[in-house]
Formats: sequence, C-alpha cells, structure tokens
Amino acid sequence: MTTHQEAVRGAERSRTRADDRYVFHSWSAQGAIDPLPVAGGEGAWFWDEDGNRYLDFASQLVNLNLGHQHPRLVAALQAQAGRLATVGPTFANDVRGELARLIAARAPGARAGGSADANGDERRWRVFFTNGGADAVENAVRLARLHTGRAKVLAAYRSYHGNTTTAISLTGDPRRWPNEVSPDPHVRHFLGPYAYRSAFGAHDDAEEGVRALAHLREVVQLEGPGTIAAILLETIVGTNGVLIPPDGYLEGVRALCDEHGILLVTDEVMVGFGRVGEWFAVDRWGVVPDLVTFAKGVNSGYVPLGGVVIGEHVARTFDDRVFPGGLTYSGHPLACAVGVESIRTFEDDQILERVRTLGADVVGPRLREIAGRHPSVGEVRGLGFFWAVELVRDRETREPLVPFNASGPAAAPMGAVVAAIKERGVWPFVHFNRLHVAPPLVTSADDLEHGLAAIDAALDVADEQAQAVRA
Repeated sequence: MTTHQEAVRGAERSRTRADDRYVFHSWSAQGAIDPLPVAGGEGAWFWDEDGNRYLDFASQLVNLNLGHQHPRLVAALQAQAGRLATVGPTFANDVRGELARLIAARAPGARAGGSADANGDERRWRVFFTNGGADAVENAVRLARLHTGRAKVLAAYRSYHGNTTTAISLTGDPRRWPNEVSPDPHVRHFLGPYAYRSAFGAHDDAEEGVRALAHLREVVQLEGPGTIAAILLETIVGTNGVLIPPDGYLEGVRALCDEHGILLVTDEVMVGFGRVGEWFAVDRWGVVPDLVTFAKGVNSGYVPLGGVVIGEHVARTFDDRVFPGGLTYSGHPLACAVGVESIRTFEDDQILERVRTLGADVVGPRLREIAGRHPSVGEVRGLGFFWAVELVRDRETREPLVPFNASGPAAAPMGAVVAAIKERGVWPFVHFNRLHVAPPLVTSADDLEHGLAAIDAALDVADEQAQAVRA
C-alpha cells in the first residue's frame, strides 16, 4: 500500500470512529449497531472502506431509483449549486416551477385532460413541496382536514407513512407502538387486502378485494362518514409486504370516498416515479386520487425532497384562505434541479418501459422459478422492480419463518438468510419474514441475475432454518 493509500485509509477509519462516537442513528439501540462504512457507489453498486462491493438490491431505502452517482443527476446538482444554491420558498424559482410543472403533467389523470385557467394552461394539479415523505403525509392530511372540515383519517394496519406525529399515528406497523405517547387522536385503522394471509377468509385475490372493501365500508359506517376527512392508502403497500391491491379494490375505495365526500389520498412515496413502471403506481388501475404524496424516487434522494400533488378542487379551497403550513426548505433549488433532470432522464432512457419489461420478463419469472425449488418460500409477489419473497416454516400452514415483529434470538433465522445474501455481494431489503427485491431502476439484466442468484443460494439457508425450527 502506498503512502497516499495509507493516508486515505486512515482518514476513512477516522470518519468511521467519528460516526461511532457522534452520530445518533435512527430506529436503533445505539449500543447494538455496527453500520457498514460506505466509501462510494456507482450505478447499482456501492462499496465499503475495505473495497468490498455490494449490489444494492434495496436501492438504499427504496429511493435510489436512478442509482448511485448518476452522471446527469450529479451534473445537474453541480450546475444548480454554481448558479443559485438556495432561495426561500416565498420567492419564485425557475427549477422549482419547472419540476412542479413536470410532476403535474404526469400526475394521475392529467394526460386525460382537466380544468384549465384563463390562459388555457392545464391546472388540474398543483404541487406543494416538502423535505421528504413524512412531512408530505402531514401536509396532505392537513389539506384534507381543512378542505373537508372533518377530522378523522383512516389508514391501513399494514402500512408505513413516516415518523412525524400524524404520519406515525397513521402508520399501522409496530413502529407506531412506542410513539403513541403523543398520537394524533383522529386516526383510525382498518385491514387492507392481503390474500395470502386473508383476515376475511378469502380464497383468491378477487374475493379478497371484495371482502376487504366490505370491511372498509363497515369501518366508514361505524366511524361516521360525515366525520372522515380522508382515506389514506399506500397504493402498493411497501415495507409491510409489497401487497398489490386486487383489481377493483382501489376503484372501490374511490367510489366509497365519492359517495361520502371523503378525500382519497394515495401514498406514493415508495412506489412513485418508476418503481413499478409507472410515474405513479395508481396509474396502473386508472384511479385518480384527490391528493398524492411523493418523495424518494422523485430525485433518487440526491437532495431531500418530497411533496403533495394537490387536486385543483382541493387547491381552490386556499385561493382566498391562507394555508397554514410551510417549510424553510420547501422546493429547495438543489433538490428540484435534480428532480427536473431525473424526469428528463426517465424519458430519454425509457426507464418506465425497461422496468415494466424486465420486471415481467426477468425478475418475476426468475423469482417464481427460484421459489419452486425452495420449500421455505410461501409466496412471491410484486410488479416492476418491487417484489417480496415471503419465507415460511411450512407451506401448508403458512407459519412465518420468524414471528411477527421478531427480535433477538427469535429473528435469528432471518439473520442467517440475510448474512448469506451479503456474503455473496448483494445488499437486501428485509422486513420481518420477507426479502424484498427493490434494485435501482438502472440495474442491468446481468446484475439482476447476479442478485437473484445470490437470493437463490441464500434460500438454501432459509430451507435449513425452516427445517430446524420445525424439528
């Protein structure tokens, strides 16, 4: 090793020690974590300070849609920093306005036409920018409540919507539990469709959709339709299972909302901007919400950015009435410049089309073929570049490989599977008893095969773990 290399390695180790000493990490007991020191990345890959390379099958936190260090995004960020690094949200800014225009033009239903202003410009949607997904949800709920004059918001138990007060109250998964010391008092939960583990005794997706809708209708009735401002849904449930709604379900929720003057809010933070081959996942079902939250893939997280796409009928409520909300960094020029270039890149490189094609022709078939060889796989489900492999102890009983919300020794079987994947140079996204496949949308076909082969090999460990816990 040269003197220069030794100096670089010494600086990297110093940074690692500083992380250990000074950084307070999220969702962690601080004394029980050992974060991997990442030194760099390119495309679908990143590497640690020792040069170990990993295929990023998690897209970090399912946000790195165009991959690490995309040259066009980096160049856009650098150019904007040289021209205007920041400006407050009370000013007009060219890249902020352009990104809002680009998003509005691609919002659900926008290309089917909509209301126009006096100049004939499309005004079906407006965009309120936030710093990320959680505050997008906060502001979407605020908009819904002020527009309707109602307080309650319904959300699914299997969901994650963020870690601010209302967003974590809306969240259904166990991360909500320790945060209920100061909950939003007007949140109610319901069970969404999950055919593999149906709470309604359904035998297939179609029946599950019908019964889940009937359940939601009953919850609305019992809570009082006139008290409900909004129903909030992850269009495709993300961290809590990659649950694809049965055909007809979202259409049924839309009709239920229309019947009672309730706003439909779709959370597209994780699945928007190409994750399943659509600008917004809800487009797959042709449903037009009233409000849409976004973040993550809008600019691949190069600079924090999120927002709410606001239907014109909701936005008009605030033409002569002050909207009581705002953020210092709303529509930050650096974030918006990367967002603009991201959308252009999506279109120039036909990202949506490649995600649909590779998801249908490569990822899905390969995962199903892998599942057929491994008795620990209960179900494979997904779309585009967003899939879940649900691991079980027994296919007949569908008992999960590890218990719900397992930790410590109870979570060890999944820990062994994850370790086997990482040993093969692939970094997975894992939640409870599931492996999630969510690579950057620019991942090559060869790299997809490399990642899927690593999962295939690691599932031998899952099979052994399932057999061991049954014994």
